[in-house]
Amino acid sequence: MSQTQTIHAAFAAHVHDALRSLEAEGVLPSGLSFANVTVEPPRDPAHGDLATNAAMVLAKPAKTNPRQLAEAIAAKLGQLPEISSTEIAGPGFINLRVADGAWRAELGAIAELGADYGRSAMGGGQAVNIEYVSANPTGPMHMGHCRGAVVGDALASLLEYAGYAVIREYYVNDAGGQVDVLARSAYLRYREALGEDIGAIPEGLYPGDYLKPVGEALAKELGNRFLEEDEAEWLPIFRAQSVAAMMDMIRADLALLGIRHDVFSSEAALQAAGKPEEAEAWLRSHDLVYDGVLEAPKGKQIEDWEPVELPLFRSTRFGDDQDRPIKKSDGKWTYFGADLAYHMQKAENADALIDIWGADHAGTVKRIKAAVSALSEGQGKPIPFDVKLVQMVQLLRDGQPAKMSKRSGNFVTIADMVEEVGKDVVRFTMLTRKPEAQMDFDFAKVVEASKDNPVFYVQYAHARIRSILRKSEAEGLTPSPDTLDLLGAEELALVKQAAQFPRLVEAAAQAREPHRIAFFLYDLAAEFHAFWNLGNDNAQMRMLVSTNPELTRARLFLAEQIGQVIRNGLALLGVDAVEEL
Repeated sequence: MSQTQTIHAAFAAHVHDALRSLEAEGVLPSGLSFANVTVEPPRDPAHGDLATNAAMVLAKPAKTNPRQLAEAIAAKLGQLPEISSTEIAGPGFINLRVADGAWRAELGAIAELGADYGRSAMGGGQAVNIEYVSANPTGPMHMGHCRGAVVGDALASLLEYAGYAVIREYYVNDAGGQVDVLARSAYLRYREALGEDIGAIPEGLYPGDYLKPVGEALAKELGNRFLEEDEAEWLPIFRAQSVAAMMDMIRADLALLGIRHDVFSSEAALQAAGKPEEAEAWLRSHDLVYDGVLEAPKGKQIEDWEPVELPLFRSTRFGDDQDRPIKKSDGKWTYFGADLAYHMQKAENADALIDIWGADHAGTVKRIKAAVSALSEGQGKPIPFDVKLVQMVQLLRDGQPAKMSKRSGNFVTIADMVEEVGKDVVRFTMLTRKPEAQMDFDFAKVVEASKDNPVFYVQYAHARIRSILRKSEAEGLTPSPDTLDLLGAEELALVKQAAQFPRLVEAAAQAREPHRIAFFLYDLAAEFHAFWNLGNDNAQMRMLVSTNPELTRARLFLAEQIGQVIRNGLALLGVDAVEEL
């Protein structure tokens, strides 16, 4: 195993070498695919350090007995100095015990690779477009946007680390009725800035104080020229100016969380460029859009309902309960119709698409995926498209619902959260549960200094490591790999846990699940704290053993590499590794 090859990658290569050797000997037929062969830790650590399913997946295509094939593979692997024993379990799984020297060498690989330990070329440079946040540009970012923003940003970082070329995109919904409401709300604040007493904000307009600076800026720039004008005169100007101001605010709010986007796509610009018409024409040419009449609404009768012929997408072909309109009766595009065109545009510059949506969009997933599949095939390159649904977060304070923000008028903003508990706490906490699971965010609990708070627990592990390294340096002791053979089973258990990181990065990237990194970091921190606590009862198990400088230097080297892996994982989550707590 080369110094810069991680242990799991090395053993995957060893298994493939053994299979190729058996192929050359005629034990396996030539041309078999090894794509489904895995090398990973067994579910029960008592069975060994690694296990491979090679015999199980290759026996049938090789027309041989899986256990006999397992014996042949195990015989090859057993010759390696890095393997201390092999065992065949059940019908043909091969369990491997890795020699202690290989785990010690893995510490050298961590030191050699540093910030790149865990980085993968798995993605092969494929372009992946990830659209996340995409909040309507009508106000500051709030808690309803926060979780999806963090999940999307962490996923983008994870995929980049795994070798993909990532495009971070924000879709600006600036063509719907909500931006007209925004413009009217800003116009009211414009009149207020010019000295008018506007009284209470009328029902249906946005009431938050965040629009006061927008109105003041408009008053300063435009003066009183629009005070007496009809709405048709000022609405387009106020709409454009207000959306621009809101997007500046949104970018600033996202920056507080360390979130950035590469591309901001405008729905209005998309429609002006005729993209929805292009999508409709292609769908019609493939009999996926037709002119038809929607069924009457079910349940309570609506008195003024009239049947209207509309262009309908054949979403029932894809499991929907009815076909869906892509245009409204007034000729404007429905959200679904505009979304089709937007995804068609994204597919022009990407090999795969991922959308991060709120769970309230669950009903749209099947039909938008079907439509995107059809459109991308029409462009000559089918585009994999995945939608990740993110559940809402309930904000609490000591177990009670949190109060709303004064700035927004009716919700807690991201700026409020970051100001109170900090970027790192917000980001890590948002990734401590699967995104499809409900989450409570209690302002009191997320800053607790306890094992029950994953943010603190992981940060504390890194801070402890940095503290002991500073203390040892002051005493003239520095980390050294020269005496790693002094490390025993307790220390090697830490190495085995840390060595999961490269494999986990690839698995999390394939599954599009960045929360797996947060789970891993908690487990690694728990392993480190458990080792640290051994020194409470046994002075010989402390990091600094005054009577044994060689063992101390080896343990310091171990701690240094554990700290490196924690930093690498936190970086993927967009969380800083603290030096002290």
